[in-house]
Amino acid sequence: MEIRVLRYFLETANESSITRAADRLCVSQPTMSKQLKELEKELGVKLFTRSNYSIKLTEAGLLLKERAEDIVSLADKTLEEFKNLEDITSGDIYVGAAESDLIKYFAEAVKELQEKYPNIRCNVYSGNKIDVCEKLDKGLLDFAIVTNFIDLSKYNFLKMPSHDIWGVLMKKGDKLSKKKQIKLDDLSNLPLICSKQWLEHGISQWFGEKAEKANVVATYNLAFNASIMVKAGMGYALIYDKLVDTSEDSELTFRPLKSAPKAEMHIIWRKKQKFSSVAKLLLDELNHRFKK
Repeated sequence: MEIRVLRYFLETANESSITRAADRLCVSQPTMSKQLKELEKELGVKLFTRSNYSIKLTEAGLLLKERAEDIVSLADKTLEEFKNLEDITSGDIYVGAAESDLIKYFAEAVKELQEKYPNIRCNVYSGNKIDVCEKLDKGLLDFAIVTNFIDLSKYNFLKMPSHDIWGVLMKKGDKLSKKKQIKLDDLSNLPLICSKQWLEHGISQWFGEKAEKANVVATYNLAFNASIMVKAGMGYALIYDKLVDTSEDSELTFRPLKSAPKAEMHIIWRKKQKFSSVAKLLLDELNHRFKK
């Protein structure tokens, strides 16, 4: 299975057309078709269902697409690292990050590094802790920035110098907006919108025996989507502060949750990880800033 052929496959899957994929990759259509048929023969499965106008991925094709994206990304990352093996002044750093205002501390460290080495580029993949940790474990990321809903014993880590504030996002004028702080009892029977990772880990810590009775009507992994659901009147979003516009012109407002656990953030990386030259430079800068 060649990386080149996997690129053909991924482009075809994204375009839903062998012809368009061939045009984008500057490959002849017969060559592309031949390579894809040989790939199917090699794997012993059908990857596409073909019609006169388009092609669709089979179940096997969907599985290969998921695997091929990781394989090609890792191959590209590895090639880039070897290109810059002797040059510590340029290269790419790959980071996975959850949504948090605390990312600003990491960004400040990257900015400091880029002022010394302008040809260093930071590539940020946004996702929840499951997404970013999976990519980190596969070697697709150099670092991940995650919440405290994670087993830190599996990784090396640095703690961010501050923490996020949990609270409730709601419409302005809502009866709860008259309170300076929201108590958990205030949320009883109210429709709640929460992140998937909080639903998996935080709900039992917060609500205890009442967790099963919590009225969770929706989940989200992006704060913006949560804000849209709140605007639509679906419910109240449990969310970190400063992720959504709650300025005077906004129709939303935020109130902190009383007695909510501190939402700490950590920069993590794999144990025994072999860093590229530029990733090692960033690690040195992060250690300088955050290590106690």
